[in-house]
Amino acid sequence: MTTQPRRRPRVLIVGAGFAGYQTARELSRTLRGRAEIVLLNPTDYFLYLPLLPQVSAGVLEPRRVTVSLPGTLRHVRLVLGEAGHIDLDGRRVQYTDPEGTPGDIRYDRLVLAVGSVSKLLPIPGVAEHATGFRGLPEALYLRDHITRQIELAASAADPAECASRCTFVVVGAGYTGTEVAAHGKMFTDALVRKHPAWPEGARPRWLLLDVADRVLPGLDRRLSDTADQVLRSRGVDVRTGTSVKESTREGVLLDTGEFVETRSLIWCVGVRPDPLVSELGLPVERGRLVVTPQLEVPGRPGVFACGDAAAVPDLHRPGEYTPMTAQHASRQGKVAARNVAASLGVGTPAPYRHSDLGFAVDLGGVKAAANPLGVPLSGVVAGAVTRGYHLAAMPGNRVRVAADWLLDAALPRQAVQLGLVRSWQVPLDTASPEVAKAGPGRQTGAGRGEE
Repeated sequence: MTTQPRRRPRVLIVGAGFAGYQTARELSRTLRGRAEIVLLNPTDYFLYLPLLPQVSAGVLEPRRVTVSLPGTLRHVRLVLGEAGHIDLDGRRVQYTDPEGTPGDIRYDRLVLAVGSVSKLLPIPGVAEHATGFRGLPEALYLRDHITRQIELAASAADPAECASRCTFVVVGAGYTGTEVAAHGKMFTDALVRKHPAWPEGARPRWLLLDVADRVLPGLDRRLSDTADQVLRSRGVDVRTGTSVKESTREGVLLDTGEFVETRSLIWCVGVRPDPLVSELGLPVERGRLVVTPQLEVPGRPGVFACGDAAAVPDLHRPGEYTPMTAQHASRQGKVAARNVAASLGVGTPAPYRHSDLGFAVDLGGVKAAANPLGVPLSGVVAGAVTRGYHLAAMPGNRVRVAADWLLDAALPRQAVQLGLVRSWQVPLDTASPEVAKAGPGRQTGAGRGEE
């Protein structure tokens, strides 16, 4: 008689953001071949989101903020595709690959780390006229768009059109919006300084709006004050307690009644969990999947969730949930890996415990606002700490990122439009900000299954 070889259990990780990437990396180190690890993601890279504003401002080249999944996760099988329906009873996940071909993957353990998408508000015209800022395609589009508006403003015969084209409105003064405005103002000022036909007296104008009473409302007050001072010193028009009432092709109407003529509305209001989470039919908390402190979904053995997709109890603040930050997502990924491994008989499970170690906000040039371990820093020191933190946190490309920073300090930025991403390819209302929308007539193949 012959015996069939015993099949290794399969761990399927959906999403390769901060949480998913760390889960895959830790599991490959812990299990050492005892299980098959499969990572389902729309792209073949991990995106280091905190440096995305530097891509839109021309400081970093796009590939610098990406880390190859096959190149850094050697014992993890990557499946390119976007998750669709998840059959929890049948333990299968249906997906669609980049060419439109459907497929499905069976699993023994499932880790949901699908992340988040841009938060939408019911404001007329925003979905049609605003640009989000959650993925690499959006950053590439924004860099081209900013460059194009400055070039068109320079050649505009009408002063009103020139002013409209070189006015940029950022909504949301959180972490992302503050950095986008800070880097964007430096970028447009640099473009204008070396433009040979720039109209005398015209200046790029940046507005940063938020309904809160200060910038960086979720962070320490000292960080807010530092960021506000840097932004205003550069000429950014910071307006707190202000929001957008309506957006049109010609501009935005503020809730104060003022109409700002602009061709550029950049939406950084915040994020919401991936819509896939709410489609599971499981208990959610503000769109996030309810999990135990061990990151396991109650009533669904073998199903775990972490990162922005999960409402993880904050054991340091009973009754609250951990915020949706990269810092928490990365550490939750490591705990999820430990607990998945424990469910397979390797190691012991543990609850997620972590208190914030501080935040760092890069404000462009040599300036930043940071509070590592609660120590408030500003100016050049904060800039050095912030960039050092990013280099330490990135799982790859450190030398290339540092080289780009040195080149940016020594050489002028290239003011060219690559035209790789069009506006219709990066709609604000999308569940996949990491992938540019495909054109019409895309062919789809026959379905396939993976056993």
